[in-house]
Parts: sequence; structure tokens; C-alpha cells
Amino acid sequence: MSLPHQPNSSPRSWRYRAVRIFIVLAGCYLGIIVVLALFENSMLFHPTTAAGEWLDRPDSRIVDIDLRTTRGDKIHAWWWPKEGADGAVLYCHGNAGNLSHRVYAMADWRKQVNHSVLIFDYPGFGRSEGTPDESGCYAAADAAYEWLTATGRVPTDRVLLYGCSLGGGVAVDLAARVPHRALVLLSTFTSVADRAQELFPWLPARWVVRNRFDNLGKIQRCTRPVFIAHGDNDDVIPYAHGEKLAAVANEPKCFLPLGPFGHHEDVDARFFGRLKQFLSRSAAISR
Repeated sequence: MSLPHQPNSSPRSWRYRAVRIFIVLAGCYLGIIVVLALFENSMLFHPTTAAGEWLDRPDSRIVDIDLRTTRGDKIHAWWWPKEGADGAVLYCHGNAGNLSHRVYAMADWRKQVNHSVLIFDYPGFGRSEGTPDESGCYAAADAAYEWLTATGRVPTDRVLLYGCSLGGGVAVDLAARVPHRALVLLSTFTSVADRAQELFPWLPARWVVRNRFDNLGKIQRCTRPVFIAHGDNDDVIPYAHGEKLAAVANEPKCFLPLGPFGHHEDVDARFFGRLKQFLSRSAAISR
């Protein structure tokens, strides 16, 4: 008489199953890392081309400027001069849309701070050629600064470098390398690596991202006045990022808490009022 069949439950069998499960899970984990790495640029940059959406110039004084970067990309910019201006703002916008979507913000800067404004698109945005990445953004900013100070003839000590969100990373990099009057940041992060790790704490995101935008490290090399503003309702870049940037920035500096202010809101008269006070005070200190 034969004995009933007993299932194989030996320790060796369980170890084999455990190894197989581990291999499958490890493969899935690595696969997620690879996918995120491959699509990093598309997650970080959300450009709108001119063909996708483009707003007409509301003022005939806005001039189209074509620039060429050291990488060979053709970059499009808008120059909105103002008669009797105290200086010029080099406007580094965020990671979505294009420069035509910021025309009302440009108008606020002209009115509130009495400055002309030069805004430029990154590669792949609006009418600019190329594809966006960190080095391409820096190259576009270099080309815009060169035009503003050479062709536009704005003295370097009258140039405000302004960056909002991702544009803050562009402005900080530029401010660490070129002369200017002051650096102004709104809703800006410490680094892409830091933010990626916060968003994906179960992945080695800090070590995987290629676009670094290391603002925390670079802002310490900025020797001109620094003005930073951030809201505590920002659901894209946490408020703590602005605090950390302000903590390591060199004097003279100012950190303006905006209270219940979100990431995509327009700044108001209080922001510009405090900024003008800071610029006036820091100018007096430098003299």
C-alpha cells in the first residue's frame, strides 16, 4: 500500500521561494527607479510651446529678443523697457507654461519696483528651441544676462535677478557667478535632490536625479543682497525650504514669510513694499 503524497515543505523549498520573491520585488524596485530616471525631465519640466498656447503682447513696447546660447539653442525673450526706470529685472520663471503667461507679473514688477523687465524662456518653452534640462536653463540665463548688460546697456549694479520656483534655481546659479544688485527668490527649493527625496522617501531619489539645482550650496557663494519670500500654504515647495535658504544666505538678507500664500499665487503690494525697503536699506549699507 502506498503512502499519501506529502507536500514538499522542506527548509530548502521555503528558502527557494523566499529568494524568488526577493528577486521579483528587487526587480520591481529597480524598475521603478529606472522608469523615474528615464522620465525625470518630463516630471520636472512642463513647457508649453508657442503652438500649444501663446498670449499676445498687451503692450506695443514689449520687444521680441532672439538669443543664442553657448549650447547653440535659439532662445526667445521679451524686453519690456520703462522710461525713467531705476534698473532692470532679469525674470527667471517657473517650470511650466511659457513667458507669455507671466505678462501680468512683468507688469507688476514695472509698476511696483519701477524697473524694466527682461523675461526669457528656457529651451523647449514657448518659442525657444531645444529641450529643457538644468544646463540648458543656465545657458539661457547667461545669454539673457549678456544681452541685458551689453546690448540693453543696463549697469550690472542695477540688475535684479528674480527667480520663482524652478526659476529660483536658475537665478541662484547666475547670482553665484555674475555681478548684480540683488537676488530675489520666491517659493524656491533647497535643491531638486532634496525635494525628490521628500516626494519619494522609499527610493534613493537624492542619488538618482540628474538635474540638481543645488540652491542650498550655491547661495552661500552669493555675495550681494538676498531677499527670499515663501508662503506656508505652498503645496509644491514646502515652507521649510525657504527658511533653510535664508538661514545660510550671506548678509545683507531678508526672509519674508507670506503667511497663507500658495505656490501659484501672485505676490501683492506687501511683497513689493518689503522688497523696496530691503533694497533701499541694503544700498545704504553698501555705501
